[in-house]
Amino acid sequence: MSNPNTSLPSATYFIIVGMPGLQENYTTLFFMFLLLFLATILGNLLIVVLVSLDIRLHTPMYIFLWNLALLDVLLTTAMIPKLLAVLWGHYRTISIAGCILQMYFIISVATVEIFLVAAMAYDRYVAVVKPLHYNTIISTKVCLRMTSTVWLLGFLLPVVSVALASSVPYCTSNYVLHCFCDYPTVLSLACADVTAQVNLALFLTMVVDWGPFLFVLFTYCRIIIAVVKMKSMESCKKAFNMCSSHIVLVVLYYVSSAVVYIGLRVDSISPIGRIFIGGLNYFLTPLVNPIIYSLRNKKIMAAAQRYIIIKCLFPHSAKNTVRAAK
Repeated sequence: MSNPNTSLPSATYFIIVGMPGLQENYTTLFFMFLLLFLATILGNLLIVVLVSLDIRLHTPMYIFLWNLALLDVLLTTAMIPKLLAVLWGHYRTISIAGCILQMYFIISVATVEIFLVAAMAYDRYVAVVKPLHYNTIISTKVCLRMTSTVWLLGFLLPVVSVALASSVPYCTSNYVLHCFCDYPTVLSLACADVTAQVNLALFLTMVVDWGPFLFVLFTYCRIIIAVVKMKSMESCKKAFNMCSSHIVLVVLYYVSSAVVYIGLRVDSISPIGRIFIGGLNYFLTPLVNPIIYSLRNKKIMAAAQRYIIIKCLFPHSAKNTVRAAK
């Protein structure tokens, strides 16, 4: 293997290093990430299938959940298969165009998720603060418009910064010291002035992170005020149950983001530590999201029993159950 520090006249491809310093553990890591991949895909696909099949779940809340699960499937698929190939010792190379495409797709899907979490916060706000007007304010049509806008914004905002990153020459090295094509890591290999790219990426990151965060914070302040004004303990408990899963989701997203933000700026952290911290958002949240919503949601669990357990054991009863649902 050539030296990672060797300068190249002009790189035509990149080599994904994976987990530098842990090469002797690659076989173990391969099976760990394979299990992570299978668990994440199966958990999120289960939600996608159940929400699609069960008419009882064709409501705004579950439409948002369906989109979240689909995004987690896309994010996991964009990252882990290539990582598995690297850990197994095959196909470590990736073309510059392929690397830029992976980078864009990961950033876009992650951006859509952040905006979707904010949209789900608004949904919970209306459900708690304005329950009598919920069906009017958050109708299925409005919900579809919100999700369409979220997807559009998520895939449009990174276009300029990623396009600028693709326009610079890469000749410092062709070794990407990460387990996927991470934007800062790839940009550090450029042999040109990337100040404009860094500043634009920083600005967009601030907009994407802080805008939705402040909106979520505002909605939950309003929710808390509304809950405090409720007279009965039963109403307070019902409001908490309506928001509990989303609160866990919000805490997971922003705590992990804070850990990444702080951890990547501590000089004493080793390169492998930075890789693990940098992948925290991408690997942890897609795995945990289905657990949060499936184990705590009675309707999801009931749909799983109707369409999976019954269909496997009693196929004729499953058909009758589907007819009854319709």
